[in-house]
Amino acid sequence: MGYGLISVNKSSVSLVEMGVLQLSKHKDHAERLRLIFKKMESLIKIHQPGAIAIEAPFFGKNVQSMLKLGRAQGVAIAAAMMAGHHAAEYAPRKIKQSITGRGTATKEQVWTMLRHILKIEEENLRFLDAADAVAVALCHHYQHKTAEIKSAAAPKKKKKDANSWASFIAQNPERIK
Repeated sequence: MGYGLISVNKSSVSLVEMGVLQLSKHKDHAERLRLIFKKMESLIKIHQPGAIAIEAPFFGKNVQSMLKLGRAQGVAIAAAMMAGHHAAEYAPRKIKQSITGRGTATKEQVWTMLRHILKIEEENLRFLDAADAVAVALCHHYQHKTAEIKSAAAPKKKKKDANSWASFIAQNPERIK
């Protein structure tokens, strides 16, 4: 399981930490889930993030692998919720599109863009899962930033009670016969 943390301020985004939780040495699936929960809990306690995002489940051919991945993602979401956070989910294609401009980009292309955007000097990526996690974090930042811009640019709408006939009639007098 990869994880990545970024720091965002008004003028820049920077990498705080990235890494991989090595689970392959643990054969018991329940133990792996416990370790994921503990790692998430620890990262949240140490870094106190303002937001948490994960890669949404993707569909593969191996049903057992999909089930295990879904459980792992569920544990990560549960750890976020236990700390009072909502975990935003992004599809792999959305993440790649957000980082590289192409939803079909390779992991290496994503890593190259992350290095450029976050000014990471390390050329060799030892753990692609860690780069994926950083890409999810940056994607979340971009999506949140875009939503703020759209919200600020949108004209303010008057609140209306959608279930009120009186409100409808008042706003649409020409429709009364």
